[in-house]
Amino acid sequence: MRRALDVIDDQGPAVSLDALAAQMNMSPAHFQRVFSRWVGVSPKRYQQYLTLGHAKALLQNRFTTLQTAHEAGLSGGGRLHDLFLRWEAMSPGDFARKGDGLTIHWGWFDSPFGPALVMGTDKGLCGIGFASECTEAEAMQDLQSRWPNAAYVEAPERLAPWVRNAFGQAEGDVPLFLIGAPFQIKVWEALMQIPSGHVTSYSEIADFIGHPKAVRAVGTAVGRNPISYLIPCHRALRKSGGLGGYHWGLPVKRSMLAWESARVEA
Repeated sequence: MRRALDVIDDQGPAVSLDALAAQMNMSPAHFQRVFSRWVGVSPKRYQQYLTLGHAKALLQNRFTTLQTAHEAGLSGGGRLHDLFLRWEAMSPGDFARKGDGLTIHWGWFDSPFGPALVMGTDKGLCGIGFASECTEAEAMQDLQSRWPNAAYVEAPERLAPWVRNAFGQAEGDVPLFLIGAPFQIKVWEALMQIPSGHVTSYSEIADFIGHPKAVRAVGTAVGRNPISYLIPCHRALRKSGGLGGYHWGLPVKRSMLAWESARVEA
């Protein structure tokens, strides 16, 4: 099914059910059953979610005013897979030391959005990157460059329970450890108020954190989010309906939005 999503993303609505099934070495009927059970909707419906028109439709129909979502508790009840996220942030002084004295464990895992590089401390996950649009070495260098003075230890077994919860393979809470500047952390906390299957705009985030004129700075902070997917920077769109940029590649962002829409509809 991971390969099927890649084919759909690459070939778009033009690829037929028969062609998709043939590439997966399945009969069309069996492929449709397996795909629908895994994603939540049919392959044809999922294809519709990958278009630019879907992003515009999200803005029209599932645009989230962050203040309302926060006050109504939507961010807790509407999260993908009913995740319970709890988080704490590194102090500004510790952040200024660029990870000095911090041990960060890391490992590679399969995810619905391609190979995922996951990093975490004893307090929780601090980094998630995706390598479907770049090399594994590039993803590793990217995350390590954020905290260059930390000690990095390969230990996927320490992270595996949190990762299983994060990607819906098990149920449980996922602790996050936010390592960033104070302004960045404000933006990341705002992103976590957006319910799964909904979107918001960069200007809405700026209003929510009390800096309405800092739209460009908000966009930069969104792009520097180290815990992709769980801090859902993919839910931030341009007011025009454009997807905007995405640090790990626009195909990954489209897949995340499509996946969440499918889960909401199912």
